[in-house]
Amino acid sequence: MLSVFDIYKIGIGPSSSHTVGPMLIAKRFLDDLAASHDISRINRVTVDLYGSLAFTGRGHGTDRAILLGLMGYMPQEAGAATVEAGLGRLADSGKLALHGGVLIEFDPAEHIRFRIEDEPLAHPNGMRLSAYDTDGNEIWAQTYFSLGGGFICREHELGQAATTPRLTRAAIPYPFASATELLSKANGAGITIADLVLANEDAFRSRKSTRYQLDEIWRVMNLSIDRGLGAEGTLPGGLNVQRRAGELHQRIQETGEGANQREAVFDWLNVYAMAVNEENATGGLVVTAPTNGAAGIIPAIIRFYCMDEGAGGDAIHRFLLTAGAIAMLYKANASISGAEMGCQGEVGVACSMAAAGLVAAWGGTNEMAEHAAEIGMEHNLGLTCDPVGGLVQIPCIERNAVGAVKAVNAARLAMRSTGPHRVSLDQVIATMRQTGLDMNSRYKETSQGGLAVNVVEC
Repeated sequence: MLSVFDIYKIGIGPSSSHTVGPMLIAKRFLDDLAASHDISRINRVTVDLYGSLAFTGRGHGTDRAILLGLMGYMPQEAGAATVEAGLGRLADSGKLALHGGVLIEFDPAEHIRFRIEDEPLAHPNGMRLSAYDTDGNEIWAQTYFSLGGGFICREHELGQAATTPRLTRAAIPYPFASATELLSKANGAGITIADLVLANEDAFRSRKSTRYQLDEIWRVMNLSIDRGLGAEGTLPGGLNVQRRAGELHQRIQETGEGANQREAVFDWLNVYAMAVNEENATGGLVVTAPTNGAAGIIPAIIRFYCMDEGAGGDAIHRFLLTAGAIAMLYKANASISGAEMGCQGEVGVACSMAAAGLVAAWGGTNEMAEHAAEIGMEHNLGLTCDPVGGLVQIPCIERNAVGAVKAVNAARLAMRSTGPHRVSLDQVIATMRQTGLDMNSRYKETSQGGLAVNVVEC
């Protein structure tokens, strides 16, 4: 069983699969190398990127992330000042200080290669790293995959990574592999989905530590909103997209929340979600929920419904735990990777998670939460991932705002419904997976179709 903290990870933007994952892979490569070889023998390192990583890696900052990983940084540690200092030293000296203290010559343009002409590897987010000695002999090489949401694996682990447990199912009081099983065990024990997940987390760490980490996840989410609201200017990357969250926030405040109550909820959800994803687009610190590209939906809804109404920490914990359970189902039975599923695997899953989480925060039943999650995905089926210019900006930022509104509507529909619903969450997850497999690769984070080819980059 996964932990909720496998789902919620703190890291830099703009992409969990193209930034967080490759950074972790680069560090793991050197860790793996050091475990079996003398790392001081390294004279050169090369990185080859395939599939989606090759097509959109430049716009997603994959090359920068790899450099930081080779330097030994973890995604949650790579603050803006640290990043710029490390990359500045490389630019000035042409030398890279590897994790482990070895200094090597490194030219990113030469040693990080975007293999757009080559066929993807066994997974669309594949990368191969090689280390050479002073004689030019390859002494270590490994292929890794970035699976979305910051999950990574080595080549021989592919196919196991989504379900390989950190703890055996026997060590977990309420293991579940489907929504049907999740509901059965929660209802059988007379507890909520949130309580079930909390009990499972007890197998990983103390209850106090789990609650502390949940508070930390929300703290980082909330700060990403605040930073986004306080920033202005143009987003990096060349599309000249203007940051809008701060200006919109100011206008909402000047108008007054009660000026037009019917539209106020949309304004607040929009501004909070956009604030997070504008921060993500600049490489700021956000939380995968379940990915960086979909990081704005859950924080926006928690900020509006669990903070403004004074519900406090308990409602936030119920929200995050319930939403985390839903994400585990998608991770185990489909994917949360845009390169595999399109954006239905990112914004669609986030919408589904948030809808269930909000039902839990509002005190709804387990069945209502499952229903809300199903609605949240059903109306995101087929959502493509076609980022303009390979950047996590258009349509990603607005898509989070729309996803937040859809999640709230899904929660309301579920809580207002009476009787059983016709489509189950398990059925919609299976449908999402099949839709993703059928989807043309042009619409799965390669910037080769859709908006990416119909919007002029200027």
